[in-house]
Amino acid sequence: MEFQTLIVWKLRSALITAPGIILATILMATISLISSIRDRTGFTQHRVARVWSRMLLALGFVRCRVTGIEKLDLRRSYVLVANHASYMDTPAVLSSVPLQFRFYAKKGLFSIPFMGWHLTRAGHLPVIRDDPRASLKMMLEGAKMLRERGVSLLLFPEGGRTPKQMRPFREGAAYIAIKAGVPAVPIALINTRGILPMGSALVRGGEIELHVLDPIETTGMTPRDRGRLNQMLQDRVAAIVGETPTPEFADA
Repeated sequence: MEFQTLIVWKLRSALITAPGIILATILMATISLISSIRDRTGFTQHRVARVWSRMLLALGFVRCRVTGIEKLDLRRSYVLVANHASYMDTPAVLSSVPLQFRFYAKKGLFSIPFMGWHLTRAGHLPVIRDDPRASLKMMLEGAKMLRERGVSLLLFPEGGRTPKQMRPFREGAAYIAIKAGVPAVPIALINTRGILPMGSALVRGGEIELHVLDPIETTGMTPRDRGRLNQMLQDRVAAIVGETPTPEFADA
């Protein structure tokens, strides 16, 4: 039975999911690029990205069960902090969380045709890992965006996808939330690794879960409190995901 299921997954992925995702990405990135000519705020591009994300989930035969959205005030800005186990994580959050938000993406993604054009024009920010000074500058840029543009920011503070187990959160998301003076919102993603494992191009289909947990207010906190806030975020996500953060896995 497992062999037959695997064959079905492979055929479905080869004939429907993979070509569909490529075409959807080209189509929606083109629409995003055209819309950016008139809309420099990135708001329209974000709405296009939400449609693209829903298309990806549908093409992958993925259902997303969402809880806790009612905890968000759509008039406020937040730093959204989620665990990262799969390339399906970003589409899951984009399709489910009804906020205007931007996110940090690997610097190399900005050079990919269509995807990179969208990321740049929509106002997303590159992750800079090998230059501490540039990295700090980019975090401050994120905090400034939250304060001045009224949008939210999504971060995956593990530093990359994890193949088996959560890694400890890095403190950048907590630092940005404190500097911007906005709440930090832990988000727990479940079974995205099972849908699209790290190192695999085979989307298996099935159900994933996205849990929006209680926002943590940062009023009165200073950058010295970033470690405490970071630990709170990590502990709350880990408790829902059911994994113990361990530093043994390399970045990816």
